Amino acid sequence: QVQLVESGGGLVQAGGSLRLSCAASTGIINTYAMGWFRQAPGQEREFVATISGNGISTAYADSVKGRFTISRDRAKNTVYLQMDSLKPEDTGVYFCARSGIIYGTSRNIHEYGHWGQGAQVTVSS
Repeated sequence: QVQLVESGGGLVQAGGSLRLSCAASTGIINTYAMGWFRQAPGQEREFVATISGNGISTAYADSVKGRFTISRDRAKNTVYLQMDSLKPEDTGVYFCARSGIIYGTSRNIHEYGHWGQGAQVTVSS
């Protein structure tokens, strides 16, 4: 059983920064690709970023590329999402998730079977 807990969300002005953390309270995440997804009100959950199990490979949605950075600390069993130059359109609930992929990364939401409860990020203009 894998339990993921996100933290670090909040309210920030446009142009500001936030760092989200995703810790595994139970279960193993170090071996697997991890992802961050977000969901705005009335919209479907969408891919934001992913990182491979060894931390070497990453991929980003075009909308966040160059502004967001995904990383992981294997010793702490934790994944991070550093969000800079935030825009109002980045507002939403951010979810971390663990895939079943050992090698590589995935943008496909259906590859992820374990999800956190979500963290609210609100960017004011």
